[in-house]
Amino acid sequence: MNLRCVECGKVLPPEMLYECDDCGGILEVIHPNGVETDGALQTSMWRYSKKLPVRSPDHIVSLYEGMTPMHRALRMEQSLSGFRGIVYIKDETTNPTGSFKDRLVSVAISRAQELGCNGIICASSGNAGASAAAYAAKVGLKAIIVAPSHTPIEKLTQISGYGATVVLIDGHYSHSYRFAERLAKEFNYVNVTTTYLNPYGTDGLKTVGYELYEQTGGEIPDYVFVPVGSGPLVKGVYQGFQEALRESGDARKGIPKIIAVQAAGCSPIVKAFYSGDMEVTAWDQPATIASGISDPLIGYEKDGTYTLRLIRESGGGAVSVTDHEIRNAMRILAQSEGVLAEPTGACSLAGFIKMQQNHRISQDSKVVCMVTGHGYKDFKVYREMSPVVHQLKSPDDTESIRQLLCLSPD
Repeated sequence: MNLRCVECGKVLPPEMLYECDDCGGILEVIHPNGVETDGALQTSMWRYSKKLPVRSPDHIVSLYEGMTPMHRALRMEQSLSGFRGIVYIKDETTNPTGSFKDRLVSVAISRAQELGCNGIICASSGNAGASAAAYAAKVGLKAIIVAPSHTPIEKLTQISGYGATVVLIDGHYSHSYRFAERLAKEFNYVNVTTTYLNPYGTDGLKTVGYELYEQTGGEIPDYVFVPVGSGPLVKGVYQGFQEALRESGDARKGIPKIIAVQAAGCSPIVKAFYSGDMEVTAWDQPATIASGISDPLIGYEKDGTYTLRLIRESGGGAVSVTDHEIRNAMRILAQSEGVLAEPTGACSLAGFIKMQQNHRISQDSKVVCMVTGHGYKDFKVYREMSPVVHQLKSPDDTESIRQLLCLSPD
């Protein structure tokens, strides 16, 4: 196992490194040579442990993440004018702390344990912090979570519940990112921030691609829609499919087209894609209800540039969605498919609906929407949707309900 720079190709030893020492490029794991696991871990993403960068089963830190369900969204398919294809929901809300971040953090902390760390630090808009706090608690590691001061209270409550130290920083996510970097260096803690920063954690996300390949029976989807901040989940889908196809002998099929979905109020990657730029420029001031992808990439624009490269290599694209479109997707997921998603998690569906209605994808497409985070992460948005509640003065007043539902007497 080694690390390799995705920019200059330099190979580095498998130590706790965060960037190439020659060019500052993003690092990835190569030849992970993982360990075989058995028993209960086979029900989690660690069924792929031989492909993951942890060498000792004693150091695996797992809450049984991954192997999340994939739902056929039949009711939604039927509601889309002109659509004749198939839509699947990859439901990452069923992960232990409610988001896909558990995959990345499980591997990052497992590798940190293997290298003998004393504690972990994570910059987070909420979900990664909750995940890092939970997995650190599992093995008794000290955890510091640095988050923007406007992080949803539900996410902060979850993080605090796991016993982590929470530090709030005014301003957007990039401020938290930089402060976490500084603390990690000063305290000599492992940084498990879930951008491309920790190469071992990022490698854990390829389990998504492996699972999708298995769950579709090797029938490659035409598109996978992914909510994107900096974009490591794009790499996870890309790399996982690529490796699964190669190992199965189906490499000639090619991977799905990956569509990066960003909020209109913070969409530096989408902007670069449609401008034809080769590099991503940082966003100025994010403004969106999708706090999980409200990442302006200030100071680490290379993350966005790498994601841009991957979506182009996949033959895919990018789309931005408004807060109104995100809320609509949240309603559809909850009321048509029974999946309660936070705003960020619903962005993938919002992006698909927008592209389908604008005829930017084939009406016969097979589509997967990655729903990345649970609705309990941000109840404020649901409360603002004005839930309909009917209060009765008498417990015997069934007639009011009959009228409400337009039911006939028996």
